[in-house]
Amino acid sequence: MPCALKTMTKVTITKTNSHITAVSALGHTDYAVEGEDIVCAALSSIIQTALLGLLTVAGIGVDYKKDDEEGRLEFSLPALSEKDRYAADMILNTMAAGVNDLYEGFSKFVKVKTVSK
Repeated sequence: MPCALKTMTKVTITKTNSHITAVSALGHTDYAVEGEDIVCAALSSIIQTALLGLLTVAGIGVDYKKDDEEGRLEFSLPALSEKDRYAADMILNTMAAGVNDLYEGFSKFVKVKTVSK
């Protein structure tokens, strides 16, 4: 998600039965110009690292879509075994903690919404 001067980033975390099952990030934070936007870079790193953790560390086949120009990264998890669910929970709950912490310091630039299904 390269950062460009556009709009606030909107992050939606979807939970099913209290487990994170999908994440969507859209837009750019508008904190600073492209290449100098530390908020966008931090948010991008947190979410992309979670996706990489799911794919490469936990070995979970996650469906994802990425559009750098639009500032979009979306992913959703398939049905998981108990072992994979535990790994996904650890990764995604850590991601959510990082996203929420960033929101607390930069709420003018990042919007976080949690949706329960």
